[in-house]
Parts: sequence; structure tokens; C-alpha cells
Amino acid sequence: MIRIAIFGFGTVGMGVAEALELKRPQIERDVGEYRIVAVADSRSSIYGDFDVLGAIREKSERGRLPRDVRAEELFDAVDFDLLIDTTPTNVFTGEPGLSYIKEAIRRGIDVITSNKGPLVVAFREIMEMAERHGVKVGYEATVGGAMPVIKLVRKDLAGNRVKRVRGILNGTTNYILSRMEKERMPYSQILSEAQELGIAEADPSYDVKGIDVGAKLVILANSVFGMDARFEDVRIRGIEGITPEAFEVAGERGYTIRLIAEADENGKLEVSPRLVKLTHPLAIYGTLNALLVETDLAGEVFVIGRGAGRSETASAIISDFVDIYGGGSSGN
Repeated sequence: MIRIAIFGFGTVGMGVAEALELKRPQIERDVGEYRIVAVADSRSSIYGDFDVLGAIREKSERGRLPRDVRAEELFDAVDFDLLIDTTPTNVFTGEPGLSYIKEAIRRGIDVITSNKGPLVVAFREIMEMAERHGVKVGYEATVGGAMPVIKLVRKDLAGNRVKRVRGILNGTTNYILSRMEKERMPYSQILSEAQELGIAEADPSYDVKGIDVGAKLVILANSVFGMDARFEDVRIRGIEGITPEAFEVAGERGYTIRLIAEADENGKLEVSPRLVKLTHPLAIYGTLNALLVETDLAGEVFVIGRGAGRSETASAIISDFVDIYGGGSSGN
């Protein structure tokens, strides 16, 4: 029996718990029996023997879980084998997820996370700790969401020398730029409409300034190229200065503009709006994400998919769960 704790019980955490419950027969064919024994948000929790779907309903309706026990206290309150960390991202401190992940590793507990912050702040430290303590760390959800990126490079392309990765790793900015290209509307107007539709956050700075993409690029580069990169190592320029006129000029020459993340084997780390040929695979539209991986043996490999959202993140986390307990290893 695999005992699971979920720290971070907002939209993503509830989505993961719901998927684990509703898809139990399919997942248990791959990993064996499991049970969610604890869930916690920033100020409340429930643990022991409880109705998981009932806990989701209670959190949705009341905004909190029944107990006042905080997440960090659950390490001593209940025994579990796997921590699923879906706490909010802070790319500058990594907290609170970083402390939770380190404590889990110290106790010999496997970790799966969708939280970019801890891996941006302390990627190598986390991986070295995990190796010393003999635990696994899965983090597919931190880069491409439902779009497989980490496993693609580290497993499916094993034996290849990866020379460069380029991609679109933020659906919000891609949506904004796509609409600017098609409708020639001002950036501010499209951003406002994206916020009304729930595509952009009330505070969109993480997305539009390129912070989210920069964080993902750090994780990707450290995984693919064995770097010890930090957030401050990435050259970042967001999309706030892009105008409809820029698309007009680009379109006349057969190009569009997209926010591209790029890392290569020589240490390049850059996020910036770039001209992309209209016929190029990265000229994608809407909220999609995409990644182009350039290798020595397989040549160019292209993957596209939905990069964010409740069910998409749950998909990536369950993929790591099956990979760790079904005989593979998605992490360190």
C-alpha cells in the first residue's frame, strides 16, 4: 500500500486528488494499491481515514479543511510514503515547497512536485539529497504540464546528445501574441480580455514578464544539460513591449512573433520574443505549449500539448507516480 500526502490543496491539488480517486482502477493496475492519507493547504488539513472526494467538496464550499493542523506538522502526525507538492510557486525563495520537499527527502519519502520554485532555487541540492537518501523525485509537471518534456529527453531520447532545446512554455503569453497576430489589437486590450476569460491571472506579471518561462527553462536546462543554473542566469525579456505594428511588419516578411525559451549545450539560457517563420512548428496558436529538441542521432523532435490547468497538471503528476512505482524513474 502506497500512502500519499498532498501538500497544497488549491485547484491543482484538488485536481490531483480527484484524478487519483476517479482513475484508481486504471492507476492501480500499474502501481498497486494506494491511499491518500493526508491533504493540507496553507492553514488547514485532514488526515487519517477520510473521504477524499468529500474533502474536495468541503474545501470548495468552505474554503478550508476541517483540521487546523498545518502541513509541516503532518510529517509527525501521519506516516506516508509519497509527498505530492502542489503548493504555490515562488521562484525567488522556493518556499513553502522547498522546506516540505527537503523534509520529505530527509525522512526517506519520495516526492512528486508541480512547484517550479524549489527546483529553480535548489535543483542540484534536491537531487543530491534524494540520491543520498535513496528516494525518487518526479517533476514532469513543472515544465510542460501535460506535455511530456522531462521524460522525453531523459528516457525516450536516451543515448542522444541534446544540442539545443527551444520552445513555447507559457500558454497565457502565447494566447496574447496569437490574438495580436490575428486581430492586430493592442497588448493591453487583449491582456484585459484574457484576464476576464481566466486565461491570464489578475496579476499577470509572472507570465507576461517571462518569469514563469525563465523558471521552466532553468529546470529544463539543469535536467537536459546537467547545468547548475539559477533563475538569475537566464536572460529574460517579456512581451509587454510588443505592438500590433510589430506583427504587421513581421507578417509582411512571412514571420510571426512568439515568446521563445532557448537553452543549449554551450550554456545559453534566454527567454525573449522572437521572429518565427509562419511555416515553422513553433508558430503555434492559442494556449498551447511546444518544444523542439535538437539531437545528434534523432535529429529534431517536436512535441506539442497543453501546458497548464487542473487536469493537465494532474496528468503529469500521475505519470510520475506510475513511473516511480511502476518500475521506472522519472526523477533523479
